[in-house]
Amino acid sequence: MDSCKLCREEGGSLIWSGVDCRIVQVNDPNLPGFCRVIWHQHVTEMSELDLSQRDLLMKVVIGVEEIIANTMKPAKINLASLGNQVPHLHWHIIPRYEDDPYFPDSIWSGKRRDTAESVARERLSMADWLAARISEQADSWIVS
Repeated sequence: MDSCKLCREEGGSLIWSGVDCRIVQVNDPNLPGFCRVIWHQHVTEMSELDLSQRDLLMKVVIGVEEIIANTMKPAKINLASLGNQVPHLHWHIIPRYEDDPYFPDSIWSGKRRDTAESVARERLSMADWLAARISEQADSWIVS
């Protein structure tokens, strides 16, 4: 669809792309490690996928979540599939820290604080490593 942002654009820095979906890292220095899993075909709801497609998509989402948990050691990981502003099926996987700019609110809330610069730099460095780990493991989540 020409009017759909996620049909026209990657939606972030491409980490991996398979036949059905892609994984991108969101370029937000306030939220290092924030990834999206985006279904290639333009659909708006999980219910539009058949059972095998749903299973595949959730394997990728959970795989990304596990790597974020093991690599970045966040206090919490938020999973969100909203689509109110961009009605194209995608999942947000967001590592959260008690000192992140929005915690404990959602990342779409107003900023409460700035993260210490040294901590932010360290997390950005981990996010680079995170992308490499996801890229290495993503093919193993796709089972024929």
